[in-house]
Amino acid sequence: MRSLLFVVLGLVTGAMGATFAWSALHQGTPFHRGVMTVMQHHMGALRANVRAGQCDAKASAERFARMRATAGDVREAFPEMDAAFYTEAQHLDTALDRAVAAAPGTCAALTAALAPVGDTCQSCHRQYR
Repeated sequence: MRSLLFVVLGLVTGAMGATFAWSALHQGTPFHRGVMTVMQHHMGALRANVRAGQCDAKASAERFARMRATAGDVREAFPEMDAAFYTEAQHLDTALDRAVAAAPGTCAALTAALAPVGDTCQSCHRQYR
C-alpha cells in the first residue's frame, strides 16, 4: 500500500512538473511586450509634460527619437503578423519621423505632434490587440 502511494505521488508530481515546463516553453519571449511598454512609457511621459505645462523642445525631441528607435523593433518583436500590421507599423514610423522633425517647443505644438502618433497607435491597437 505504501509503495502504491509513493508511485501515485510520483506520477502526480511528474505531471505537474511537465505541465509547468510545457507552459514555460510555449510562452515565448516577452520582447513584444517590452517594445510596447517602452513606447507607452514615452507617450505617457510626453502627455504628462503637456498636462504639467513643461513642454521643452529638447526633452520632447529626445522622447520622440527614443520612440522612433523603439518603433524600429516592431517588425522583429512581432515576426508572424500579416502585411497590414506592418503597414500600420510603417504609418507609426512616418508619424514619429514627422514628430521628431517638428521638434515641438510649446505645449500646443507638442499636442499637435502627439495627435497623429496617438491616432496611429490606437488604430493598430483596435485591429490587433
